[in-house]
Amino acid sequence: MDWCRPEEPARRTNTDGHQEPRMPIVTIQQGPREVEQKRELVERVTAAFVEALACPPESVLVWIQEYPAENWGKAGKLTADR
Repeated sequence: MDWCRPEEPARRTNTDGHQEPRMPIVTIQQGPREVEQKRELVERVTAAFVEALACPPESVLVWIQEYPAENWGKAGKLTADR
């Protein structure tokens, strides 16, 4: 299926010349959160894409990648060591 604003082309041509549907895919990388927080996050992100791109909510894919504190750092320190 093709999802985009009516004034935009329904498909775009990628670098190898093939046509692709314009379906929004969002990836969120974060530390672990409660399922209720993730549920609300997905709902709000989807709503923002629906409003900005005039696409149906069914076309918006949201991926959440969670990383435990021992798998990322900031300012030269593991988050688990803070």
